[in-house]
Order: sequence, then structure tokens, then C-alpha cells
Amino acid sequence: MSRNEVEGSEREKKLEELVSEIKSLFRVYWEERDKDSIKLYVVNPNPTIVEAIASRAENWEVSLKERLGEQYVEISRRKPEKSGVWLNILLLFLTFLSTTYVGMGFYQKNRILGGIVFSAAILFVLGSHEMGHYFAARRWNVKTSLPYFIPAPTILGTFGAVIKQKSNCPNRKALFDIGISGPLVGVVASIIVTYIGLKMSPSFPTTTASMYVQIGTPPLFDFLAKLAGFNGKFMSPVAFAGWVGMFLTCLNMIPAGQLDGGHVLRAMIGKASDRVSKLMPFVLLGIGYLADNYYGAGSGSVWIIWSLIVLLFSLAPHPSPIDDETPIDKKRYVTGIVAFVIAALCFTPAPFRIGRF
Repeated sequence: MSRNEVEGSEREKKLEELVSEIKSLFRVYWEERDKDSIKLYVVNPNPTIVEAIASRAENWEVSLKERLGEQYVEISRRKPEKSGVWLNILLLFLTFLSTTYVGMGFYQKNRILGGIVFSAAILFVLGSHEMGHYFAARRWNVKTSLPYFIPAPTILGTFGAVIKQKSNCPNRKALFDIGISGPLVGVVASIIVTYIGLKMSPSFPTTTASMYVQIGTPPLFDFLAKLAGFNGKFMSPVAFAGWVGMFLTCLNMIPAGQLDGGHVLRAMIGKASDRVSKLMPFVLLGIGYLADNYYGAGSGSVWIIWSLIVLLFSLAPHPSPIDDETPIDKKRYVTGIVAFVIAALCFTPAPFRIGRF
């Protein structure tokens, strides 16, 4: 017998031992098998026990799921984790180039250096947010990728960054910690960048321009402006990068779907969060409509666009962690409330408006 055959036989043996263990712990009334997974339909499963089994199952993903009111333990082959990071590095380099190019357009002198400074600021803000998620996921042994930065021909030179979660959250505490860590770390990075930027020389539009983009500043930004002694009409590109971080914090903390705010609220109030998620598209649509009427046409277009995006997020219920019964502790509840308050302080009803000289 070849080595591969021996290893395959050992894996199958351990799989059957895993199935036997689950059957000894729970009442299994139906079993489904295919080439990729085994589904064991159980009566009154204990999520904590399933989580414990999942934590020590080698080569297999074990998760508690529900379908049409029936609960089942699914055992599926764990896909081999790709260790290469070349794609992450390539995308980071391309995003550095695209954000540097965009940043150069904000300066009239020392354009290359200015572009690099802007790129460093925006990548620091975006990277801090995603690495907050990454380290929280690693702390809970939830498999996740490194950040993928997305270069794009936008006003920022990027569509942001994402990480890919590769395994289920073991419980609501893990879901909460992973969801909230990105916005909290990201907003700290935004505060640092904003304060530094407000102390730097502003960037002025060219003398031939007759109009410029005016940004609406949220309460947190206004507070930092007073702290930094800034009272000018124009800000530096670095301060703009900090503003972007605050704006993204607000967007990500919208309590809907699989946005960060959706994860946090799901961990706090359970399946009731799906009702809030379905309500949010109409809230955002209302904000966009009011902003257009109060600040001028187009001022609330961001919220109208996001109402459509959030509508898509809200169509599917939020995935449940393995242990969906054990609630989070009071400290996390308080932290969650504080996070939503911070997000509110990063909110501005009219993010972009057109100003004229």
C-alpha cells in the first residue's frame, strides 16, 4: 500500500471516529453523505460541545447549522490553506501606485513626495482597519487571509481592502470581537492621521478652478480640528485621508448584513438583528432624501447608493456562529454601544457637496 493510500485510510478512520463521537453525544435521527461532507441531523444539540469538537478536529471543519427548522452537524473536508502571500503583496504594491498617483493630483509642488505621503496615510488607515479584524480572528483561531488591497481609478485610488474569513466563528463572543476590532482600530488610526494632517499645510486648488468638492465634516473631525487649532477652508490631503477613515468607519458600522456593524449587532442581540438589517435600507434612503433637499441635489447620493447596497446585504439572514446560544458578557455589550456611538460621531449627512469660489 502506498503512502498516500495509508494517509487516506487514516483520514477516513479519523472521520468515522468523529462521526461516532457525535452520535454518542447527540441523538442523530438522519444522516446524509456526499463526497464533500457529512450531515448529521440531531435533536437539541449543545453548541458548546460542537464548538469543542470543532476545535480539535484535524483535517475537518465541524459546524452546527440549521435548515428548514432542522439542526444538523456538518463535517466537511478542511481545504488546505494557501500559504502564499504574493497576491496580497502585488495588490498592495499596485494600490500604493494608484493612491500615490491620485495623491500627486492634490499637490502643486513636490508632487511625487506628496503623492507618497498621501498614499502612506490612506494605506495606514485602511490597513489598520483590516489588521484589526485579522488579529482578532487569529486570537479566536478563526482562519482568515491577510488583507487584499483593491487598486481602483477613484478619488482615493482604491476601493479599500478586504480580508477573507475561511472558517466559522465558534461563538458570539468571537463574532463580536472580530466584527468590532476593525472599526475600533481603524478609527484610532483615522484620529491620528487626521490630527497630523490638520497640522500640515493645506492643499489649494489651482487658480483656474471655478469650483471644488466640499466635504461635510462629522462631529469627531470637528473636535479634532478645534484641538489642532485648525479653522481654515482647505485641508491637507493627509487630513482628507483621516476623514476618509472616519467615513468608512461610519459605513462599516451600519448594523446590516455582514457589514462590521451587522456582525456586532448580531452578536449583541442574536437573530433579532435581521429585523434591524431589513430596516436599514429605508433609513439610509430617508437620510439621502433629506440631505438632497436640505444641502442641495446630489448631497445625499452616497446614502441612496448605500441603501441599495445594504438592501442586498439584508436579503439573506446573518450566518450563525457554532454556539449561538451563549450571550456575550456585559463588558462587550458596553463596548458595542460605545462603538455605535463612535460611528455616529463619524457620520455626516452630506459627505460631498460642490462649492464655488
